[in-house]
Amino acid sequence: MLQVPPPPDATLPEIVVTAARLPLAAGERAFSVVRLSEADLADGRRLDEALGQIPAVTLFRRNSSTSANPTTQGIGLRGIAPSGAGRALVTLDGVPMNDPFGGWVIWSQAPTESLGGVDLIRGSGAGPYGAGALTGVVQLRERDAGSVLDASLAERGGVRLAGSTGVQRGAAGVVLSGLWERNDGFRAVRGPDAGTADTSLNVEAAAAAIRADLAVGTARLSLRAGTFEESRGSGLTGANARASGNVLSATLAMTPAPERPGWRVQLWRRASDLQNSSVAVAPDRNSTTPANDQFATPAVGWGTNLALRRSDVTLGAGRLEWEIGADARRAEGETREQFRFMAGAFTRGRVAGGATSVAGVYGEAAWEVGDWLVAGGARLDHWANAGGRRLERDLATGAATLHERDPDRSGEVTSARLAVRRVLADGHSLRAAAYSGFRPATLNELHRPFRVGNDLTEANAALEPERLQGVEIGWAWAGTRADLSATVFATRLEDAVVNVTIGVGPGVFPRAGFVPAGGVLRQRRNAGVISAEGLEATGQVDLSAALSLRGAVSLTDAQMDGGDQAPQLTGLRPAQAPVWSATAGLDWTAADTLRLSADLRWEGRRFGDDLNSQVLDAAVTADLRADWRLRRGVSLYIALLNAFDAEVETAETATGVASLGPPRMGVIGLRVSY
Repeated sequence: MLQVPPPPDATLPEIVVTAARLPLAAGERAFSVVRLSEADLADGRRLDEALGQIPAVTLFRRNSSTSANPTTQGIGLRGIAPSGAGRALVTLDGVPMNDPFGGWVIWSQAPTESLGGVDLIRGSGAGPYGAGALTGVVQLRERDAGSVLDASLAERGGVRLAGSTGVQRGAAGVVLSGLWERNDGFRAVRGPDAGTADTSLNVEAAAAAIRADLAVGTARLSLRAGTFEESRGSGLTGANARASGNVLSATLAMTPAPERPGWRVQLWRRASDLQNSSVAVAPDRNSTTPANDQFATPAVGWGTNLALRRSDVTLGAGRLEWEIGADARRAEGETREQFRFMAGAFTRGRVAGGATSVAGVYGEAAWEVGDWLVAGGARLDHWANAGGRRLERDLATGAATLHERDPDRSGEVTSARLAVRRVLADGHSLRAAAYSGFRPATLNELHRPFRVGNDLTEANAALEPERLQGVEIGWAWAGTRADLSATVFATRLEDAVVNVTIGVGPGVFPRAGFVPAGGVLRQRRNAGVISAEGLEATGQVDLSAALSLRGAVSLTDAQMDGGDQAPQLTGLRPAQAPVWSATAGLDWTAADTLRLSADLRWEGRRFGDDLNSQVLDAAVTADLRADWRLRRGVSLYIALLNAFDAEVETAETATGVASLGPPRMGVIGLRVSY
């Protein structure tokens, strides 16, 4: 269930935890916050699909992570300008989950069963979130206690087994989580356009994590280790992908109390690898030719953050909470691949990569007096790109055909945010906020060229950080049986990283090489400015003790100004950014042991490319579900996903061949929790 912002006269509920983490800061109530509880995540879907309950929260394309290539699993908020790298920061108890090489998120590493809840904060995170929180931050909280096991079977060979358990002994505790799933997938290209080379988007994924919580005096120490791996077919003969990685973290924290400050010290390390092969497909789609074999993409990221927070400080007639802190992150990685397939073999090899880093300091404060809450903060960051290189060799002779060294680059960015919230009579409240943020380019955007079918996209080591400024005004009302909220916002994204079309095949182009007929050549560029104005509205009403309705709608009118870099984009919409999206849901407790639910999602048309030539039609999907409680803590469920078998366009080639999302799928499962 979508949780609307908290009632005006209440604070966001503090959760009693055993993990070493600080509670949600008091000032966040002045911003646009959506909270998903453990119950909202309990339907066994992937995490990105659960977040899809919130309009304009999507991956780069319309595919969920069940069928999306790892490089397109970056998440975006508000539909400003979706990106494969993602323009939102995702953290698990403060540790970034974004891939150190590409910025995307491998969602299978965080099964919904392992989570205690999610806080989604829209708008740039100028405070403790640091670089990357350009359109907002998704804060995941790992489970602390209790156990859950979910096992399900689905059509087309779908099997899923996921669970989590927390065991506590005195002041110590251990949390174990795991996931294994597989399915035979579906063919994205269907009907008369499909050929024998079109294959299924199948997937197999596994993940495991362990966290130990210990008391260290009055503080808590959490030590966590996690690992994941997933393999998938990419929809064409010879095209597939495999992503794997692991993460280690140590967090020592003390919750603030009236008589003393709270603090957090955190260290983490994340390693990842990606293998990704692509092919060129024949015009009749009956055969493919190997185009690129990205056989390894080793990357390592590590970081630290320090925070000191004081709460319940008397200031004038009100209460003050403040926090100061610092954080630093570094990522190193490279792509290793073979390309230029001729006479039955690859003839060229490529190694490209480098290092990125960002470090910053910040301060935040929130002052609450009577019905007023004022919150704000600022941070100063230093970013750097170093060691950039691209080496291409002839595999037969070993001779270098391209050897580039990119100059080291760096800079400083100041960002800030300010918000005010006023509680009115009869359950109403108003708030207003202004903010700025930035996102440095990822190693993937800087150094790795890639191919999808016959389309090629070149890297660009000269990319500057994206910068966003925004303002918003919100209203909320909380009644005894209903909640409503609405927000209007305006943002300006400068130096937006966009895949800009620079050539059309067939032809040979510098650096990129040969682009076949029906293909296009693009390059990542800082393509001017994206301006977006929009509206978000959410609501929930309990019609009776057994029946409730919920709904949400998002309108985002985004437009490009390509400037000197891409004047052909001026006046167009950003790729993959729909104007309208909406969700609706119904929950009915038909009997003491039977609950029925229905979820509807509608999205207006979007464009699949920067030139707005590939039109992806509007789409609506419906999911139905029934849960039978067999006994306390044990339930049997049946779900019908995409119940009316809607054909949802997810991509389109330059020759007009459309890829579609998953067809209707039935699921049956058993869930045990205690």
